[in-house]
This record gives sequence, structure tokens and C-alpha cells, in this order.
Amino acid sequence: MKNKNLVYIWSLRNAAADRAGQHIDYRGERRYMMSPLEYLVGQLNDTALGEQYSLKAIIHDDDELSATDCKKLEGYGFSPDERTQWVFPQDLSVWGEKLCDKLCSIPSAYRRYPVGAPERIAGKRIFEKNLQDKLVELEADVVVLDGLLVILDELVRPGGLYRGKIVNIHPGITAPDSLYQRRGAYATLDALYGARGEKVVNWETMEKISVPPLLKTGASFHYVDNGIDSGKVIMDMLNTTISPKDTIFELRWNNFHNSLFPALSRGLEIMAQVGGA
Repeated sequence: MKNKNLVYIWSLRNAAADRAGQHIDYRGERRYMMSPLEYLVGQLNDTALGEQYSLKAIIHDDDELSATDCKKLEGYGFSPDERTQWVFPQDLSVWGEKLCDKLCSIPSAYRRYPVGAPERIAGKRIFEKNLQDKLVELEADVVVLDGLLVILDELVRPGGLYRGKIVNIHPGITAPDSLYQRRGAYATLDALYGARGEKVVNWETMEKISVPPLLKTGASFHYVDNGIDSGKVIMDMLNTTISPKDTIFELRWNNFHNSLFPALSRGLEIMAQVGGA
């Protein structure tokens, strides 16, 4: 049976914010912050997932002409450099092929323009068209998003070419009926405040209200639709215990290893069995 062609899409600036590929302070010691991509490569190399999927490309949307993106990628850069440690080991390979050779840049350059500006609206369409053309060229069967800091529109609309083929691995539970639901870009921080009995109701002003503490969080592997982490869930994993004393990086490390990594591998196993949405 032919392997499914898998394409991975992420924002390097999000991986940098997680300190991917670096060692972090962890409760008095140092631990390595492995990215979901690096974990996935290990699974493709060492488990049955490698008999089900072929990693065709790794696409990032970061914009080298954006001062904001350049700032967020200080110490990393937009591509591997022998002088610096990158978001994954530069000698990392999947089935004998170097991961660095699979990197592809499709910048979301429309973000340079203000929200609502005609240039931004037109640029967003161009970005998604470029992305779709690349996925068609790669004959992508499954597209995994990981920390992609833009919202997709045309690609995932009902009837869209990749509707039901694009999935997201999210560091929080996304099911609408879950007490532990944590959608959006602040999912990990939201969970940490929740363990401290607080709910941030405005992330710009950091206005908070008191809530009953919740000492668990998890991850969801779900289809992508036009909402924010609102697509049909393929795999939930609620297996991360939170200490109110955790730092954001300690919680991120724990949630990756206890919930997100298992949800990613199990979700891909399910997709291979059922053949997509």
C-alpha cells in the first residue's frame, strides 16, 4: 500500500517562542525542548508510522522582510546556520533524507499591511494560492499544521481542495463540551492561569477573574475548518498535570511529552486507518 504524502506547515517564530531545539530550565535542572516536528521524525523513523506516511516537505510562513518576524527569530534565523543551534538538530534526517533539504518558505507577507487594508486582503489570497499550488505540486494527502500563526480561509472552506486533508496539533483540548477546553494562541498560558484559579478575560489588558482551579490540560489533533481550533476532533489527550508553580516552559515541556506528542502520533494512526475526513 502506498504511503500517504505528508506535508508539515508551521511558523518558525512560534517554534522559537517555545525555545525549540534548546535546553530550558526545568525545576532545578536542564531539559531539551523537542519540537513536535522532531518528535514526528522520530516516529516516522522508528515506528509503523513510517510505513504509512512519507514526509514530503516542511513549509514555514515566516517573512524575512518583516521586522517583527526578524525580531522573533533572533538567535535562530530563517534557515539553519552552522554557527547557531536551530529549531531541530541540523543533522536530523527522516528515512536517510536530511530534514534541512525538505524546508520550503512560503511567506505570509500580507501581514505587513494593516488589518482590513486592500493589500492585506489581496495578499492573503495570494498566500493561500501559493500554498495550495505547492501542496498540489507535492501531491499532499495529509497536511499537518503545528503552531501556524495565520488562519486559513480558502484552503479549508467547504468544497475546498484540501478540506478534510488539513489537520492541526493544538496544545490544548478543543472539544466544545470539555471542561478543559483551551482554544487559541494562548492555550498553554490559559491553562497555567487556570491552575492558579484565574481566567484572563482580556489578553491585551490582562484583566482577570477568579475561577475554580483546573489542574489538568492536554492536546487535540483535529481537522481544520474556518474557525479557531474548532474543527472535528480526531484525537484528544488529557494527560498533563499542572502545578500552579510551573513556568510556561515547564508546562509546555510536560504537555508536549504527556499529551501533545501522543495525540499527534495516535491521530495520524487514526487518519491512516480511516483515510481522512
